[in-house]
Amino acid sequence: MVLGCSSDAGKSFLTAALCRWFARRGERVAPFKAQNMSNNAGVCADGSEIGRAQVLQALAAGVRPEARMNPVLLKPEADTRSQVVLMGRYDRALTATPWLERRERLWPAIASALDSLLRDFERVILEGAGSPAEPNLMRHDLVNLAVARRAGAACYLVADVDRGGAFAHLLGTWQTIDAADRKLLRGFVLNKFRGDPELLLDAREWLEARTGVPTVAVVPYRRHLLPEEDSFFHRPERQEGRTRVALVLYPYASNLDEFDPLIHEEGVEVVPLERPEDLEGVAAVLLPGSKNTVASLNHLRRSGLAARIVALAKAGVPVLGICGGLQMLGRWIHDPDRVEGRDAEGLGLLDVDTIFAGDKTTRRTRVLSTDCGWVEGYEIHLGHTVADPHVETHLAGGLGFRQGNVAGVYLHGLFENTAYRTHFLRSLGWSGSTTDWEERVQTQLDRVADLIDESGWAKNLG
Repeated sequence: MVLGCSSDAGKSFLTAALCRWFARRGERVAPFKAQNMSNNAGVCADGSEIGRAQVLQALAAGVRPEARMNPVLLKPEADTRSQVVLMGRYDRALTATPWLERRERLWPAIASALDSLLRDFERVILEGAGSPAEPNLMRHDLVNLAVARRAGAACYLVADVDRGGAFAHLLGTWQTIDAADRKLLRGFVLNKFRGDPELLLDAREWLEARTGVPTVAVVPYRRHLLPEEDSFFHRPERQEGRTRVALVLYPYASNLDEFDPLIHEEGVEVVPLERPEDLEGVAAVLLPGSKNTVASLNHLRRSGLAARIVALAKAGVPVLGICGGLQMLGRWIHDPDRVEGRDAEGLGLLDVDTIFAGDKTTRRTRVLSTDCGWVEGYEIHLGHTVADPHVETHLAGGLGFRQGNVAGVYLHGLFENTAYRTHFLRSLGWSGSTTDWEERVQTQLDRVADLIDESGWAKNLG
């Protein structure tokens, strides 16, 4: 089990690395994270929804992702409210249940999923969440040491050494958890290390003398193109001669990892922005999905971004909205069941209307694009969108619409399709060449798995 001193210590990254490292040794491996909180989600072959981090870890392990690898997914849709996805399906009743009352329903599903993976796979790599040393959360734990105890896992505690204070963080975490749980700790891991390990001097020995736990790995900092789990960390610097594409970031933006194939394309600069003045000089505007479309739309108006996006669209700048971004581009969002509170007027750039009604759609999809043939991706959305007769089809089956330079789609993962990505960029004047995105990800997974050997961790793994 990979535990962390904090969020963003590198747990998801190292879990993926371990999955690939053991898989390369010929073991049948599966990832597991009992409860994930993220608006970056993926869809399995059976339509179940899990965190994108677990989708990536399954890819690293060479197995198909499935709901039992992430039995509980929490998708924030307000500061004090998250949608609950249980075993891959939205659970309306659990979503309405107060957080402290959920454990008795969630733990049996978590335990059952974990037990079944332990039966079916030779090796299960468990990932914790946040920190296991939060006194306000430890009694209600579903994802850290409660899981480790049930599995009898060998636990490794990871600290982000790049932030500073790593040894104090490791010691403080060790001191905070119960003495019985300390016995599960097999070793400490220093992650994102830059420079010469000799500069650590005797700090590792100092820590072991106080805890009895050795530091088993110093993992070098390595840039990579693997998706981030929770946030949009890419902040590329502007360079002359690049095709500049704006990615509008608003509250509850979701599935931002789907823009990674653009971000890592040579000659392309994807600029994350939150202010209207930052839209100057862009070749195109992207509106990502949102877990709360109405709240995100309100933010666009309050910030002045809405007026600027509309002005750019009317000036001929291409605008593409995905899922919630599509819904915002339309005339109206009708919410008869008050899913997000009330009806809302859209940006009016597409003559379409969206109705929040019916069951949530989650599925893998292959559909015909009017620009570049068949494309593949996944759907995660509530409701449906109806277009006026003069609105052109962009993706078949009611999944994509276009009016001139403005388009909106329900299909996530479009830019992972080489043909679609190439067509989109060339329409902006880009003249580069590209390669298959999945092949690039697979190569990166092998590179990060190599870190297990480079860090010295491999010597401690059974």
